[in-house]
Amino acid sequence: MESVPSTPVPTQISALRRWGAVALATLSVLLVDQLSKAWALRRLSSGEMVHVLFSLRFNLAFNTGMAFSKGASRGPLIGLVALVVAGLLLFMARKSTSILQLVFIGIVVGGAIGNVIDRASRVGEAPKFTTGFMSGAVVDFIDLQWWPIFNVADASIVVGGIGLVLIGLRSPDYEANPADDPADVADGSDTESTDV
Repeated sequence: MESVPSTPVPTQISALRRWGAVALATLSVLLVDQLSKAWALRRLSSGEMVHVLFSLRFNLAFNTGMAFSKGASRGPLIGLVALVVAGLLLFMARKSTSILQLVFIGIVVGGAIGNVIDRASRVGEAPKFTTGFMSGAVVDFIDLQWWPIFNVADASIVVGGIGLVLIGLRSPDYEANPADDPADVADGSDTESTDV
């Protein structure tokens, strides 16, 4: 009788490692994001630009909308959507079997919270800014000159999102269906049919 190769079983991650990975990534992004924005406000508020390398420069800008400065009057809605997405990612983290995926989740959550902090705390700080719930401006300062100005939080959301997509594309079937019991997959005892 020919033996059938067994399906790999996802390793279980302890709650401490799971939430530790998410928290460490989230807090790291938040710290770098908020410190870099504080530096930009202090150093670049006079209109000075700092040339770094090739077309990269630091140039202070404020954004009450979303990426590419679209939706300037929709700051509160954008902030709420960011919080919902962060909540969904944290819910997804409960079932993850990959430390790398958990780190990417933390990176995206950290970026989302970093920009929400700006929307909530920088209300009415600059001319033409409206006042109200989460209507503050996000501090942007990384200027490539051929791309809209962004910040560390924006870059984290993009990098983390790309990482999550790449992990999702290469995940085996058992990660796509967390309802399967890994023990059943390993010993072949899953005899229940799901056909209707």
